[in-house]
Amino acid sequence: MAWFNKGRNPANSDRARGFFKRALALDPDNLAAVVGMACAEVQAATGYFLDDKAERIASVETNLNRVLSQSPNNALAHHCMGKAEVQTKRGAQGIAESERALALNPNLASAHAVIGLAKLFDGHPEETESHELEALRVSPYDTEANVWVEYIALAKQHLGAYEEALGLYRRSKELNPNYATGRFNMAATLVELGRLDEARAEVQAGLALNPGFTIRRYRAGAQSDNAVFLKRREQIIEAMRKAEVPEQ
Repeated sequence: MAWFNKGRNPANSDRARGFFKRALALDPDNLAAVVGMACAEVQAATGYFLDDKAERIASVETNLNRVLSQSPNNALAHHCMGKAEVQTKRGAQGIAESERALALNPNLASAHAVIGLAKLFDGHPEETESHELEALRVSPYDTEANVWVEYIALAKQHLGAYEEALGLYRRSKELNPNYATGRFNMAATLVELGRLDEARAEVQAGLALNPGFTIRRYRAGAQSDNAVFLKRREQIIEAMRKAEVPEQ
C-alpha cells in the first residue's frame, strides 16, 4: 500500500502489484490483499501505460465479486469496483458503488472523488468540484489529495477556465509531483494559454514518469461516450499534440 500511495506512475504501480502478488502467494485467501491488488490493477489499467485495459478490468471485477460474495460490506471493495466502472463507460453504476462504499464507511474520502470524476465523464464538469472538495474536507492530508486537486483542474480545463486550471495543476504538483497524467493535462492547459515552452517541459517531465504515454493510448482510454465530454477531450488531445506528446 505504501508503494501504491507514492504516486500514479508505472514504476510505483509495478512495485505495489509485486508486493500484493507476494502477499497473495503467502495467503491466497487474504481479502485485504485481493482488494489491494484489484485497486492497483485498476490504477495500472487506467494510467495510459498499458494496452490491455479491458482484460485487466474484467479480471479486477471477477476478483472483487469474489471478495464481495464473502464480505458484502467491504467498503473498499465497493469503492474499487466503482472506480473500475467509472473508468469503463459505466458512470451510473460507478456512482452507485461509490455511494454504497460511503454508506458503509463515511470516511472513505476517495469515493467522493470518484463521484466527482464520474460527473466530468458524463459531460458535467461543473459538478465535479463540490465532490472533490468534500473528499479534501474528509481527508485533507490524504495521499490521493493531489489527484483530487487535479480532478478539479481537469474540470476547469473542460470548462475553458484555463488560468484557474493552471493554478490547480500547480497546486496538485506541489502536493505530489509523481502523477504523470496530471503533467500531460497541465501541458495541454499551458498550450491553451500560449505557453508552449513550458508545455513541452511538462510533457518531458510526464514522459520521465510514464514513458508509455501516447496520444493513441490517451484517446483509446476515453472513459465515456458522452458527446460533450468527447468534444472537450479532443481539444485537450490537440493541445497535447502541440506540446509534442508522442503520437504512438
